[in-house]
Amino acid sequence: MTIRLYDTRSASLVDLEPREPGKVGIYVCGPTVQAAPHIGHLRSALVYDIWRRWLTYRGLDVTLVRNVTDIDDKILARSADAAAEGSSEQWWALAYRVELEFTAGYNALGILPPSYEPRATANISEMRDLITTLIERGHAYAAADDSGDVYFDTQSWPSYGELTRQKLDDMVAAADADPRSKRDPRDFALWKGSKPSEPASAAWSSPWGDGRPGWHIECSAMSRRYLGGAFDIHGGGLDLRFPHHENELAQSSALGDDFARHWVHNGMVNVNGHKMSKSLGNSVLVRDLLDAARPIVVRYLLGAAHYRSTIDYTDTSLAEAEAAFERLEVFIERASRRLRDTRFDTANTNEVPEAFGEAMDDDLAVPQALAVVHETIRSGNAALDDGDLAAVATARSQVIAMAQVLGINPLDPRWGSDRSEPAVAALSALVDKLIEDRNTARAAKDFAVADRIRDELSAAGITLEDDSTGSHWSLP
Repeated sequence: MTIRLYDTRSASLVDLEPREPGKVGIYVCGPTVQAAPHIGHLRSALVYDIWRRWLTYRGLDVTLVRNVTDIDDKILARSADAAAEGSSEQWWALAYRVELEFTAGYNALGILPPSYEPRATANISEMRDLITTLIERGHAYAAADDSGDVYFDTQSWPSYGELTRQKLDDMVAAADADPRSKRDPRDFALWKGSKPSEPASAAWSSPWGDGRPGWHIECSAMSRRYLGGAFDIHGGGLDLRFPHHENELAQSSALGDDFARHWVHNGMVNVNGHKMSKSLGNSVLVRDLLDAARPIVVRYLLGAAHYRSTIDYTDTSLAEAEAAFERLEVFIERASRRLRDTRFDTANTNEVPEAFGEAMDDDLAVPQALAVVHETIRSGNAALDDGDLAAVATARSQVIAMAQVLGINPLDPRWGSDRSEPAVAALSALVDKLIEDRNTARAAKDFAVADRIRDELSAAGITLEDDSTGSHWSLP
């Protein structure tokens, strides 16, 4: 068994060879908690959840670290804007409130909690230590204007640009700090001196003056603290390759760390063919997604594409995902019903089909893996029609195993709330009553009434199935 992944740094498919046999350390750049989470945030977190689930299935002990950036220019700016509008919410309260929104979104989609989820504000001392070492090694410098700023000296690191295959002379100036005291406009901020316009609570003491860390040094410090100076996979959205991940790699390497062996990046989410942006007003927020569809369907939608591809979310995306997922859901229900009280009733294994495993081992090729899921469903439905219960049991077991790996197993207790929603419960009660009336009519040989009830249910999009265990309904 060899797991392959696309490594951004080498721009090639490579074998995953853990630094420590049997164990994999993954660091994922988490959210900057300045505003409500959107569909792109969920997609990114879900990608690494599926990676983690698959690596675990293959027998690896996975440590996944996903940070929370809870101090940043954007957070302070958002807090200042809110204060100008009369809000009394402090920046740290804003950050925590938004962090809870992210956590709620992750939980709703069944995204497993990370092994560690450090906040930037809880790792300030580690960041100061790294900056001090970079200065001592000649790779960083304090601004000469007493501003308290500290910058990474990009000219001092010849390998700068290796992750994105850029030359320093071709790069634009770093826009993360005022360039007034930089030696080179492409130097980036490691520490930002406090400003009179910023709240005193957003500053920590340092040898260079009160201030706060730059964004890039945060991840280098947190990954090092929780995974050490060398780990297996660094993940994040494609938009983070430059400058964020490029800067992380430069400063951590300049510290003498091996840092990440592999770099993995997930694709973006467009909306109706356009990039999400404030100017277009087309952001799809997590709360709106979860209002529009069952969480398990949202998970199916965001996890169905290859993780490196761009997803185009359209007005029909949720309906298409619902239809695809219901094929899986209805098959498991039908199979379980037919197998009930038979010798095949408890037949179940955790083994996925070989073709599914081959697809997942090949750079997490979920679309090909889902093709195996749906082919197994088709063969299982055919076995149901033929009354081949042994084949039905095998297909059901395999579908459940594959769905569990992908986090879309409708039998998993975490999805129990989907079936207890008031609207679902009300529909079930109404349909069950109509089926009871139809069965009464059939028993009385009043076939006109029985057929009318069936036709009314069919017109409402409800499929009836009569078998030896009774009449059962489903939404196609």
